[in-house]
Amino acid sequence: MKWSRAVHHLEALAETCTDMLTRSSDIYRIQVRQLWTFGEMVGPATDVEWVPVALAIDLPAEEVPWLGEPVGTQHWANATRLNKNPFTPRWRSLRAPIWNHDIDRPVLFWDAENGIAEEAIAALRDGDGERVREAGPTEAQRRERVAAELAICLASVRACTATYTDKRWAPGKLTPLSDAMWLANVGYLDLLDAAGATEESSATEISNS
Repeated sequence: MKWSRAVHHLEALAETCTDMLTRSSDIYRIQVRQLWTFGEMVGPATDVEWVPVALAIDLPAEEVPWLGEPVGTQHWANATRLNKNPFTPRWRSLRAPIWNHDIDRPVLFWDAENGIAEEAIAALRDGDGERVREAGPTEAQRRERVAAELAICLASVRACTATYTDKRWAPGKLTPLSDAMWLANVGYLDLLDAAGATEESSATEISNS
């Protein structure tokens, strides 16, 4: 995908989010309040395969585990065709840091109060996302963030496993429950690897000091 097309997808998603704010909350219980991009999209202009985007929703951090899909997000994604476009979506809580071990120094390009951040979009379009990126965390902050998210994911794994076990022999489809359990495990294992990496980094710093 050409760089200009990738940035166009971000702009179109921002416009869609603005429109979704006018929809009834009785129909769409989830409302996206901020859009951030990261990864390749905050670097130099180049062809990309996927457009990474973090969608911040106003739920407690405990209800938005890493790589999870909170209740209502798939309904929102289907209504906006998020899943039909070349996005790599990451649902995030508005009440916790957007960044983590994978979302490194993201760029905010839309929010519900101010709309599209024109400066950010212009920088992304020019392949100069570096000038509008957030400041990076310290290693201590990174370790704390990974530990906090790891605890949330572990709680999610336990909750999803308990729900699946309880409903396994009950009438009805198990696919939504098994998918939720799978996502909870994938997120937990990803953070477990990240925790190991941060520990190795910390040990290296100590040995070199």
